[in-house]
Amino acid sequence: MAATYRTPLLSESSSITSTSESEESPVTSRRFQDFQLLDLHEFKISRTAIQSSCFHSYKSLAVLSGHVGTVSCLAVCGEFILSASQGKDIIVWQQPDLRQFTKFGTGDGSVKALVTVGNRVFTAHQDSRIRVWKVSRRSENVFRLVDTLPTTKDYLGKFMKQSNYVQTRRHHKKLWIEHADSISCLAVCSGHIYSGSWDKSLKVWRIADLKCIESIKAHDDAINGLVASKNGVVYSASADGKIKAWKSSGTTHSLKGILEGHKDVSINSVVVSEDGNFVYGGGSDGYLMGWMGNKNLDSWKLVCEVKAHGMAVLCMCLMMGEFLCSGSADKSICIWKREINGGLFKFGVIKGHEGPVKCLQGAPGSVGSGFILYSGSLDKSLRVWWIPKYSHDEKKDSSLIHGTHK
Repeated sequence: MAATYRTPLLSESSSITSTSESEESPVTSRRFQDFQLLDLHEFKISRTAIQSSCFHSYKSLAVLSGHVGTVSCLAVCGEFILSASQGKDIIVWQQPDLRQFTKFGTGDGSVKALVTVGNRVFTAHQDSRIRVWKVSRRSENVFRLVDTLPTTKDYLGKFMKQSNYVQTRRHHKKLWIEHADSISCLAVCSGHIYSGSWDKSLKVWRIADLKCIESIKAHDDAINGLVASKNGVVYSASADGKIKAWKSSGTTHSLKGILEGHKDVSINSVVVSEDGNFVYGGGSDGYLMGWMGNKNLDSWKLVCEVKAHGMAVLCMCLMMGEFLCSGSADKSICIWKREINGGLFKFGVIKGHEGPVKCLQGAPGSVGSGFILYSGSLDKSLRVWWIPKYSHDEKKDSSLIHGTHK
């Protein structure tokens, strides 16, 4: 019997959507529409505090606690923020008052990644499984576990044929539709879910029927990050120091290009600009690197290389098309402004977490003259920040990084 968890409805205005989603989704959330236009006083923060954040340090709007383990991933889902942890729990927070609605989650492994498609939530776990949760009015507004990937149907259709098994380690085989190690990241693109794993493989799942349609031997080491661009290219970042670009060519994916990072340095996170022309990677050496692609995105030029943090970059996010935010094992968050040529201008540094910053998520749309940033940490907390769009000393900052100068 499927487990159910009561919670308010998620809207179809998810931060990640699929154009081929055939399932009927709930109506667009009015509360989410209001959030994009809300005044900052709704966050119970004074105008004085906001002004001081522009001229001194950034102010934390809220510190949200409740996770059993370290916060591992975040997602904006309409009017809600979802945060997941190594403690196997997922907490639903409502915007803009940021109060906790409920917890849900299951499985033998901690939650490593989550994405949303319409009224469904996909969660990736350390036990090598992807779980699918559905929210709809017909089920009394609850999170309900509706499937686990690979599905039983997919498994039964393949387990009898020996050619469907692949060697995962000595004297051990698995079906090619199964991951052999923790699933570290998820991405959504063109009606498909992409999963990257520590087993070095990239798998493609069709959202319509939840069937695994392809498994790619993508890297020589663990895959740490995935991101999909609007033009249909999927980028995978790996501990082998490379970012690889993948493009669907009908029923299979082909390798379009390889973006080389520093030698013997793991790339932990990857983001792509809205126009798909620039890709940024965050490395275990604390560097941010940026590449610009040609028209066909089959050739890439390194345009940015900057020492961003004192320790490893663990996560990144892009906001409003011009800001890049990076979180690090040094417990800090750096805010960067993107230049037309791909360079990065250091805009500010946020400190407040008591542990490494593991995940970042910006709220969709601008709020006032800035944006809301959510950060999850190994200190088990989720913090909420308001980032102003302009800084008084922005023009004085000479830390503009061009080319490949260190």
